[in-house]
Amino acid sequence: MKKKSKKNSNINQKSFYFEDYLETNRKNESLKKSNNFQDRIYILFFFFFSLILIFSIKISHVSLNKKDLYFEEKQTSQFSLIRRDIVDRNDVIISRNVNTFHAAIDPKLVKDKKNLLLKLRINFPELPIKEIEKKLSEKKYFRIKKRIDQIEKDKFWSLGEKAIKFEPFQARMYTHGDLFSHIVGQVDYDNFGISGVEKYLDRELKDKNNLGKPLKLTLDSNVQYIIKKELDKGIKTFDATGGAALLMNVNNGDIISLVSLPNYNINQRSTIKDDNFINKITKGVYELGSIFKTFTVAIALENELVDTDTIIKEIPKKIKCSIHEITDIKEHPKDLSVEDILVRSSNVGSVVLARKIGTEKYNEFIKKTKLTISPEIELEEKGDPHQLKWNKCKLETISFGHGITTTPLQATALYAAISNGGNLIKPSLIKNRKIEKSEKIISKDTSDKLSKILRKVVSSHDGTASLADIDGYYVGGKTGTAESYGSKKNRINSFMSIFPSNKPNYTLFIMLENPKINKDLIYDYRGIKTKAPYNTSGWNSVYVAGKIIEKIGPILAINNEEFTDLYVAEKFN
Repeated sequence: MKKKSKKNSNINQKSFYFEDYLETNRKNESLKKSNNFQDRIYILFFFFFSLILIFSIKISHVSLNKKDLYFEEKQTSQFSLIRRDIVDRNDVIISRNVNTFHAAIDPKLVKDKKNLLLKLRINFPELPIKEIEKKLSEKKYFRIKKRIDQIEKDKFWSLGEKAIKFEPFQARMYTHGDLFSHIVGQVDYDNFGISGVEKYLDRELKDKNNLGKPLKLTLDSNVQYIIKKELDKGIKTFDATGGAALLMNVNNGDIISLVSLPNYNINQRSTIKDDNFINKITKGVYELGSIFKTFTVAIALENELVDTDTIIKEIPKKIKCSIHEITDIKEHPKDLSVEDILVRSSNVGSVVLARKIGTEKYNEFIKKTKLTISPEIELEEKGDPHQLKWNKCKLETISFGHGITTTPLQATALYAAISNGGNLIKPSLIKNRKIEKSEKIISKDTSDKLSKILRKVVSSHDGTASLADIDGYYVGGKTGTAESYGSKKNRINSFMSIFPSNKPNYTLFIMLENPKINKDLIYDYRGIKTKAPYNTSGWNSVYVAGKIIEKIGPILAINNEEFTDLYVAEKFN
């Protein structure tokens, strides 16, 4: 019995160990499987994390680097100016170089010629498709459109044609379109100046040592815009064929605004051959009429032949000179003071003064003021006044602005000198330039006398420019009605103003070509509602000048209160 129990005991023991081994083995295998599963998860996690990291780095790299993803060709991401910016007196951008493209086609890469032409015809109907088709047959690389903007570039790229290539280059962009067209000028496709300031100062604008420093002009964009807008209104109001305006600082020659209409958008690079589009201020050559009477009075006063209150007695209604008769538009008293001759704008009275002056002294003044030679300005578009020949009646006709030509720029510069104390200044478009020493053409005493007379031309009952009498600005000036040289059909109505006339800071020239009477326009003429009786500058150019001065005065920081006492004294004395 004992043996049996021992045997059973051994069996049980063996079974016990067997069961223990299986359980342990199962646990180990389960542990191994669990570890393998976790390893796979870690590997997958690491794999996906690596992918995310790689894509993140790639996205960051692409975002931070300025590369053109549209094309296979490698293009530089660095923009290096090859021409200086041009800014106005307030640092407002007028002209700047920007990156742009020409669109071209490489015929060797064209897979489907008909399909390409169809795409171009649908998306770019303005392109010469037949010409492009012909060039494609020649198998030579060619441009299909120059100076494309970003929208056009995207449009070309969206066609999905590898044959279309984009040639990067720097283009000159003009932020104000047509506002400064007669001043700034243009550059060609190779960035060489071809007109305006761009041409005159081409070397300075491409100076590598100053590429980061803008060229500052004397112009004011805000004032330029207002004058252009009001002048354009005036042209429409009086149905004129053109017009011009010039605003200048009388003390240093800074040209704050120069407008010539019609103008054109210089961004379009179109060829213009019509003479009506010339720069009328610097290139236009005109007889300026009665504006010259101021010079006649100035010479007479400076040479002490008369004083402002000197009475010229028995002035005839007309003066015969050779076969011509010189008369006045309207009748004046027989006896006029020198002041009244200018205020009333008497042609006959000016002739009487000119004969007192004589040809020699008048010619000396004209040479000294350089009225009849090409003007000095930072532009190549300059006119050449006709040579002055002192033949019969030349002295008489010059005295009231006929028979002599000049540019509006030179006439305005001379008015600046007459009003600033007698110092002949050189007009300029460049700010912060070195100011040259001015030449004295008349004394300060003569200058002060003339400024007072010019004020009366605007303020007095007998003056011809009352429509420019804007409260608070103490405007003085002189009207002029004449014909352009060599064409009796081209009428020039102009007004030269100075303000404030008690201490002049600015001179403003306004000109209208071939204006007509506006039969529907009602004027407030010294408190009376009336229509224009004549087609003279007093009824159109002066009207436009008044509108302009009223709007630009605050911008020019003229303090209206500064003149309150003067107005009160003037009105009640």
